[in-house]
Amino acid sequence: MEDPTTTVLLLLALAGLTAGFVDAVVGGGGLIQLPALLLGLPQAAPVQVLATNKLASVCGTTVSSATYFRRVRPDPRTFLPLMALAFVGSALGAAVASHVPRSAFEPIVLVALVLVGGYVAFRPNLGGATVLRFAGHRHTAAALGVGLVVGFYDGVLGPGTGSFFVVALVALLGYGFLEASAKARMANWATNLAALVVFVPQGAVLWKVGLLMGAANLVGGYVGARTAVARGSGFVRVFFLVVVGAFVVRIGGEVAGWW
Repeated sequence: MEDPTTTVLLLLALAGLTAGFVDAVVGGGGLIQLPALLLGLPQAAPVQVLATNKLASVCGTTVSSATYFRRVRPDPRTFLPLMALAFVGSALGAAVASHVPRSAFEPIVLVALVLVGGYVAFRPNLGGATVLRFAGHRHTAAALGVGLVVGFYDGVLGPGTGSFFVVALVALLGYGFLEASAKARMANWATNLAALVVFVPQGAVLWKVGLLMGAANLVGGYVGARTAVARGSGFVRVFFLVVVGAFVVRIGGEVAGWW
């Protein structure tokens, strides 16, 4: 594959910066980065695009996870099992990623985004404060289930993973949006790392592009996490609805063949 031009690299870096900010606040940065990589690197194999996206994303989720951990202090009894099963699920998903066409997932992702967006929009009090729905082992089991299912999806394809983590933690476990975003970033870091464990030995990562986008993603992730912590759950909820709405339009347009 030919090296991308300077203009393409700059545009990919801009996509990484934007994706890092969005991902740190509500998740879904992959829905910005993946299309940018597909457009900027038309000669790259699908698995190379997926692997390079993971390298860029792990940079952003590293800094945003650390920022959330210092400022929100999420409960390790939830985020540790969530991360562990997310790692396992993502590794399993990455192992089969090269065998599953992306076109098979777009309609599923579209329906899921519409459902979760509508659920949050029509329940204005959802996620305003943490009111846990389970206790003890049931809470841990719910966190494990969320980690495994969403982690597997992230390993196979990935776009919208952070948003799915957030809404699952809010709607199923009862966390407020800010706490859910903190735990989602940590789980998303684990899924990105697990996918790289599979992709790197395959030689699928385009290191030059991935590290450049990763540096930009890191900056976006830091700014996004600090903004979310400063603004609180109300801001995260509104930002979540705006981002999900934009993703529905973009993916819906692809499914309908508008672009």
